[in-house]
Amino acid sequence: MGLLREAGVVTSARGHAGGWRISTDLRVVTLRDLHQVLGEPAVFAIGNRNETPDCLVEQVVNAALDQAFTDAEALLLERFAHVTLASLAADFSRRHAARRPRKE
Repeated sequence: MGLLREAGVVTSARGHAGGWRISTDLRVVTLRDLHQVLGEPAVFAIGNRNETPDCLVEQVVNAALDQAFTDAEALLLERFAHVTLASLAADFSRRHAARRPRKE
């Protein structure tokens, strides 16, 4: 949360009514922005188990997979650039409203 605070995305307040609050325009901040603010962590939890294997077959497979992972990550990050916090909040609101029991 500290990185998000430093980037001006959130603020924090102490005390009984304190906590974290979003302090930016939700229509402007994208998932890509958050990914960058958080230091561009790995997008995928899968990948080569051994970056420098002795096995020639594993080397060939790793080379093929490296490009596939690079391409997939680029595509995903491009899509992240089009998902705003406002669109996520709107989707959440729709889903939440659909779950509420209807009063008769």
